[in-house]
Amino acid sequence: MTFPAGAAAPSLDDFAAIARAAFDDLPQPFRDLAGEAVIRVTDFAEEDVLAEMGIDDAFELTGLYQGVDLARRSVLDPLPQPSLVFLYRRPILDEWAERGDVTLGELIAHVLVHEIGHHFGLSDDDIEAIEDKA
Repeated sequence: MTFPAGAAAPSLDDFAAIARAAFDDLPQPFRDLAGEAVIRVTDFAEEDVLAEMGIDDAFELTGLYQGVDLARRSVLDPLPQPSLVFLYRRPILDEWAERGDVTLGELIAHVLVHEIGHHFGLSDDDIEAIEDKA
């Protein structure tokens, strides 16, 4: 997605629409496995989340997965809370503006897939290894 010079940054609703389109473009088996995860778009992570992760600058966190990943679930466990994938609009916009080598839609899709990878039980190292092979 491109924006003309001087255009306003996409709103939270615009950003959510881009994220939805990115999710809809993923392969069906990937979407099926991620199906229950709820995607939330906010400007920044909550202060308590940043503190828990030891992050001082809210612009350093572009996305977050919260929930019990699929690899750790058991049919004997009580029903888990819904899995949440957070996309943080302002840090993603900041990274997009700094990089200049990807579209906003591509960057949103990248962060979304990364966080859904955590829903599948993948670590950051696992996800990075997969990205390096792609």
